[in-house]
Amino acid sequence: MNVALKTIEQSADRVNYETDPSRYRHWQLSFEGPVATIAMAVDEDAGLRPGYKLKLNSYDLGVDIEFHDALQRIRFEHPEVRSVVLTSARDRIFCSGANIYMLGQSSHAWKVNFCKFTNETRNGMEHSSRKSGLKFIAAVNGACAGGGYEVALACDEIHMVDDRSSTVSLPEVPLLGVLPGTGGLTRVTDKRKVRRDLADIFCTASEGVRAERAKEWKLIDDHVKPQEFAGHIKARASALAKASDRPADTKGIKLTPLKKRIDASGLHYETVDVEIDRAERVATIVLNAPKAAPASAIDDILAAGANWWPLQFARELDDAILELRTNELEIGLWLFKTRGDAQFLAAAEEALLDNTSNWFVRETLNMLERTLARLDVTSRTMFAIIDEASCFNGLFLEFALAADRSYMLELPEGEGPKISLSRINFGVLAEVNDLSRLATHFSEDEAPVEAARALIGKPLDAAAARAAGLVTLTPDDIDWADEIRLAIEERASLSPDALTGMEANLRFSGRETMLTRVFGRLSAWQNWIFIRPNAVGPEGALKKFGTGARASFDWHRV
Repeated sequence: MNVALKTIEQSADRVNYETDPSRYRHWQLSFEGPVATIAMAVDEDAGLRPGYKLKLNSYDLGVDIEFHDALQRIRFEHPEVRSVVLTSARDRIFCSGANIYMLGQSSHAWKVNFCKFTNETRNGMEHSSRKSGLKFIAAVNGACAGGGYEVALACDEIHMVDDRSSTVSLPEVPLLGVLPGTGGLTRVTDKRKVRRDLADIFCTASEGVRAERAKEWKLIDDHVKPQEFAGHIKARASALAKASDRPADTKGIKLTPLKKRIDASGLHYETVDVEIDRAERVATIVLNAPKAAPASAIDDILAAGANWWPLQFARELDDAILELRTNELEIGLWLFKTRGDAQFLAAAEEALLDNTSNWFVRETLNMLERTLARLDVTSRTMFAIIDEASCFNGLFLEFALAADRSYMLELPEGEGPKISLSRINFGVLAEVNDLSRLATHFSEDEAPVEAARALIGKPLDAAAARAAGLVTLTPDDIDWADEIRLAIEERASLSPDALTGMEANLRFSGRETMLTRVFGRLSAWQNWIFIRPNAVGPEGALKKFGTGARASFDWHRV
């Protein structure tokens, strides 16, 4: 079989989400005082998989893995940076978006996972702007289409060269028969506040919109003549930097490679361990508390750097989530277990929450928030298993609250596992709906949330946890093994498509935010459109793109 005709998974080795600037093929990263510049310079011959060329600064998953890494390096290794200029190192092209030929040959699962990861990277930019004081400016110095405009939309400001030829566009509907996959439609209306009739024209015009009209329609913030563009961007980046509270003249923290081992049984890190049962399609994810009290004084925390337990845990968990989502598609059920000393875990939390005025601690807390949010939108069933050796306290209790169900072993009074709440459970690590997991767990019913607040620091056995509504089921030791086994077997027998839809609907009750709409639309509309013949059938728009032939549509509206 021709490699170009295979699905990406069929021709792929495992995707590795770890990289560093010495290995970048697609980005140029530079620094000038408080301003960093990330310039897109895609190597068209360096796609993640064979079978397509990354022409016109188009991107695939490999390009975005490098982009995510560059953002992480800025966050942790360059605290002096207060604003980031995102631009292109290529002439007359900013970014043409996701590579269409890559999408055309990839499987449905790859498309959706790719869109989800790129979504999370762009959401992370906005998160850093809100919570870390790191501001972003898109210097659109050429044609900006599809996913290229979507990455610009994630910035705080968009400034465009007015050279009479450059345009911004979201051409997915007219050209490909799909939707912008990384939040484009939502950000145009919810963030840029573009009128919906103008947005309708914009999203169905494949030729895009030039600078003057783009500003008039609020698609960009400003446009500048080519000879003035560099100076204008420098001035705006400087102004954004002055408004930031990121520190100056502070040494960064080197993000050293993860200590990770992959074997036939799973993924093994120092703070996270994943055991995979492929026959049962189950992954057991064990979260390990610190083995000793982590550094708590700020000088000691900074000295520990990437080895400080909270950051090490966040990085290892983040990598494990991405590994499982991309490389283990048939593992549909994740079981969360916890191990370790609750006192050491509590010490780590206190060190985090008592030092949030320090830039490094703040960045670590923000990464924990983003990582847990990545978990929330993952299309896998999650059960928390609270057994005798558990340590579901504080930070680790977030995983039980994030789970679709939690099972807690009930033993006679005074025996059995205990859970406990801490202040970290009350909004410190918000979900993408801007609520705490506790508030989402109770569907925004304030009474049980306030009742739970009175339980902070108290060890709760199964009966007390059940009474407080914090766990789902509490089998006794006679029924424990059978009930867990039956729950796993039942879940494994159900349609993964139906489960994905059900879980996505149930996980975010109550209020909507821009991000819940982005992910909800990705899970529903894009998931559906990506498998329809009008897009991906033999005569569909995505398959016919670039061939010179017109797509053949089924004209029924359903």
